[in-house]
Parts: sequence; C-alpha cells; structure tokens
Amino acid sequence: MTTIKDGEYTATIYKLIKDSQYVEAIHILNGQLQKHTKSRAALSLLGYCYYHIQDFTNAAECYEQLTQLHPEVEEYKVYYAQSLYKAGAYPEATKSSFALDTSSSHTKMVKLQACIKYCEEYYSAAKSLLEQLPPDDPDYIYNMGCLLYQDGKYEEACKRFMSAMQVLGYMPALSYNISLCNYSLKNYDQSLKYIGEIIERGIREHPELSIGMTTDGIDVHSVGNTLVLHQSALIEAFNLKAAIEYQQKNLKGAQEALTDMPPRSDEELDPVTLHNQALLNMDMKPSEGFEKLAFLLQQPSFPPVTFGNLLLLYCKHEYFDLAADVLAENAHLTYKFLSPYMYEFLDALLTCQTAPEEAFRKFDEMNAKLTEQLRKLAKQVQEARLARDDEGQKKALQDYDLMQEKYIVVLMAQAKIYWNRENFQMVEKIFRKSVEVCNEDDTWKLNVAHVLFMQNKYKEAIGFYEPIVKKHYDNILNVSAVVLANLCVSYIMTSQNEEAEELMRKIEKEEEQISYDDPDKKVFHLCIVNLVIGTLYCAKGNYDFGISRVIKSLEPYNKKLGTDTWFYAKRCFLSLLENMSKHMVMLRDAVVQECIQFLEHCEVYGKEVTAIIEQPLEEIRVHIGKNTVTYEARLLKALFYEVIGWNK
Repeated sequence: MTTIKDGEYTATIYKLIKDSQYVEAIHILNGQLQKHTKSRAALSLLGYCYYHIQDFTNAAECYEQLTQLHPEVEEYKVYYAQSLYKAGAYPEATKSSFALDTSSSHTKMVKLQACIKYCEEYYSAAKSLLEQLPPDDPDYIYNMGCLLYQDGKYEEACKRFMSAMQVLGYMPALSYNISLCNYSLKNYDQSLKYIGEIIERGIREHPELSIGMTTDGIDVHSVGNTLVLHQSALIEAFNLKAAIEYQQKNLKGAQEALTDMPPRSDEELDPVTLHNQALLNMDMKPSEGFEKLAFLLQQPSFPPVTFGNLLLLYCKHEYFDLAADVLAENAHLTYKFLSPYMYEFLDALLTCQTAPEEAFRKFDEMNAKLTEQLRKLAKQVQEARLARDDEGQKKALQDYDLMQEKYIVVLMAQAKIYWNRENFQMVEKIFRKSVEVCNEDDTWKLNVAHVLFMQNKYKEAIGFYEPIVKKHYDNILNVSAVVLANLCVSYIMTSQNEEAEELMRKIEKEEEQISYDDPDKKVFHLCIVNLVIGTLYCAKGNYDFGISRVIKSLEPYNKKLGTDTWFYAKRCFLSLLENMSKHMVMLRDAVVQECIQFLEHCEVYGKEVTAIIEQPLEEIRVHIGKNTVTYEARLLKALFYEVIGWNK
C-alpha cells in the first residue's frame, strides 16, 4: 500500500466501505494521506467515510479541501454544503450553498437553503424557498409537510407525508413523520402501527444493528452513529414508542423501548435519547437523571421539553432553590420553552416556599381561568354531540381531558399548602369546591379519600376508596398498597371486619400466585396493609396486639423486609419505646422478648436493605454503614435494653 493507486490498497479500502467498516477505512486513509498529501481519491473516500459515520465536521473539512483543489467538480461543492448543514454550521452552509447557483444545481441549492432556514427556525423563509420548487416535486411535498407540522396542522401534515410516500415509495423517515403526526393527534394505535413497521423492517434488513439484544441481556458493542442507522429511523421510532408508552402509564414498556434500540455508547447518544433515558429512569437513578438533563441544557440544541421537565423534577424532589436558580439563569429560555400555564404554575410553586398565602392566590387565579376554559370545552362537546359530529366531539373531548389534567395539577399543588400544615378541613373544602370539574377524575377521588381518612371520616372515605379498588379488583396489586391499607383500616373502624378480611384474602391470593411464578420477587402489599393495621392499634394504645401484628407482617423477613416496610415498623417501635420510657405503657415479658427476637432477625436480614432513601442531590450523605436496617435494628435493640433497665 505505498500509493493510492496501488491495486491491493484500493481493493482493501473498497471492501471495508462495502462492509460498512468506515472507522477502519478512515484509519488507513488518514495514514495514506500523510504519505500522499492532497490526494484527490483518498480525500474523496475519507469524506465519504466521515459522512457515513455522521462525523460531518471532518467530512466538511475533506470536501472543503476538494473544492479548493478541484473547483470545477460540482459534486464536491454539493457535498461540502451538505456536510456543513448536517454539522449544524448553518451560516457557513448558507454561504457555501450560493456556490451551487448553476443551472444544474439550482434546485439542490434551493432545497438545501430551505432546510437550513427550517433548522434555524425561520419557517416563513423556508416556505418562500420551497415555493420555488414544482408542486409535484416529492421533496416539496415532504418539506411542506414538515412546515405544516411545525405550525400545529397535524392532519394536513400527515396527508402531505402520505402523498410523498405514494410518490417516493416506502421510506423510514416518512413513516416516522406519519407516526409523529398521529402521536400529536393522540391517535396512539395508528402511531404504533407505523412504528412497528419501521422496527420490523429494521430487524429484517439490518441485523447488524443488534435491535432488542440489550433488552434480552445480550452484551453487544456499540453500532455507532452510522448513516445506515440514521436512514433506518430506528432511534426516532424507539424514542416515539417510549413516549407513547409513557403517556399510557406503561413505564416498563417505555424503558424497554429505549433498551430495544440499537446499542450506542453514552457519548454517541442523541439529545432526545439522553433526555428520555433521564426521564424514564428518574425513580431508579435520580442523580444520573438530573445530571443528564442539566448537561442537555448547556448544549446548543436540546429537546424543547428539557427545560420544563428539569424544573418540574427539581420541584418534585423539593429542590426549590435549584429550580429558582435554573429559572433565573436561563431567563432567555422561559418564553421559548415554557407555556404561559407552565410558567405561572412554576412561579406559584416556588412562591409557596416563601409566601404560601400569595401562592394560594396565584393557584386560585390559575384555576379560575382553567375552569372557564373547561366550561367552554364542555359546551363544545355538547354541541358536537347534538350535531352528531364524531370527529369534532372526539377532538373536543381530548382538549377537555388535557385541560382537566392541567386543572388537577394546579388543584393538588394548592391543596398541598394546607396538607403540609395538617389543616385537613381546609384541604377538604378546596376539593369540595372543585366537584363540578373533577367528580369523575380518579386522582381527585383518591385525594378526597385520603383527606377524609386523615379526619377519621372512615365511612365517607370508603365511598371514595371502594370504586378505585373495585376497578382493579382482578389485578388488585396494581392498586397502591397504602390505598388498600387505608380501605382495610376504614372497614375495621366502621365494624366491617368481614370486608377487610375478604380484601386481605384477595391480596394474599394474588401475592401467593406471584411467589409461585417468581419465587425471588418481593411483594409488599399485604405486608404494608398489616403494618398499617398494626400502626392503628399502636396509635390507639393497644401495643400488645399492634406490635405483634407488625412483627408477623414482616415474616418471612427475606421477602418482606424492605425500606418502606421497615419505615412503618420502626415508627411503631419508637412510639412504643417513648411510651415505655415515660412509664405510660407496660409490656408483658413475652411481648418484650418477641420484640428483641424480631430486631435480631432484622439485624440478620437487613444488611443489604437501605434504611432511608436519601435525596439524590444531597451533599452530605449518611455513612454507608449506618444507612442499613441492620444498623438501625441494633440501635433499637440497645434502646429496648436501656428502657427495660430503667423500668426495673
């Protein structure tokens, strides 16, 4: 391989390119160029390889040299301008595109300039350029569809993309755009149909992309950001599938969609995938999620929802100071990426920390506006129903549901102000004022049930808890354990012990089935129900029965001892110890011995169980040896011995 014309050398390069081994080809070509400076063939092949691994900056450098060496070759000018555009160097790409203004390349110039203006968000300029093209040009139809989508005209955009597909034949990018339009129209089934086709074709035509192997637990290497991957639209399809699953509350399905996509290393991930990974794994890896979202915010471009999601997640984890800082430091992003509703909501939420009464007023004003809009939409639904306009009715109902969701979010934030003060009567009053808008909403019903339960209005609470539980009776473990526990307590407190026992038998039966299907899986529903009942008896002063119930609820310890269950158990033990130390409670020796044995069991089985879940961004962490159930169980046992000694 001494010269670029060497037959063996040329054959090697072409074979590598044919086998899509572009990185290896680049390595050899760079070595060749060091020997043969400015070699046209080597530069051309190098630019081609860089373009195919989507390293557009280096591709642009290669084609820039070629345009200088061979200004007569029109193709090099086209490739140079396209590489600059793909690299995001829009001013340079625009400037280089003017070199294409010849009779043979004029159309290419117009198309490229339209794409650049679109990416720069100069949509009217992009439209003006596109209108220079013939109306039957497939690229005109396709790109006008993109502009219509950007303008929120999803149905018209979808029709354009369908027309383009009829002319151009099947293209993954077109199929994805049709799917995206259906997603925006909330036609999720139709959207998933097109996504499914993209994925099926990807599996069939590109086995080298290792689709789904990561989810199956197979260790595979990164496939890189190749042009083949880009043209397959697989990354976009899997991200959209994840978004649909997330919207439909199927978190596991959403996470699988992300692991099913062709594997890439962290540094190769696109902004949308990085954002979705952060969002969908927030419960398991919150620190990592915050880090990814904050990193995206520092990049030149990021998914529009990143800014709002980071602020909301900071507030959810009660990092209000961080949210306020991000809002203040990125004031220029506020008007671009936050809707008026989102800005007002975040403003009121942050105001809660310093002026709760002022925040309550802001939430009130928001809900007054939302209530007015809901009434208008309800009228539209009624009018469409009377006119037998199914499409109009469907759209009005979708708009109503979306507006109601916003109303509920504001309402819950407003109620939380008084919930945190344990002013449950005021919380109930707030909820009762919203009956007109929310009486059919499950979130509203659930929170009404909770606030009634906290006021010992057990009979009324049952009226709200029961429909929620019965709705999921065939899959009762889909209901929150706390909801089931509160319903059981409400039954007991209203002398409906048979109903409580029947519900607990139902939970036990489902847990036994899960243990049979997956013996290693931990399920805590029945345990938490018993813990809450035990806590109730302890709160009433019946520690003999209450503590015994708590202890039995955690058997077997290897399956029932967890961070949440330990939290409930230790509260009862601390309450017992406090009352014993004040000589307000006297325990029988047998019960004391039972408590000591229980804590010894917790020592044995609690070595790997975290005692408390720390906030993800805490600077001062609990010592790793102290944040275990074993450590806390030893402390409680020591306290027991101390209190017993005092009592004697």
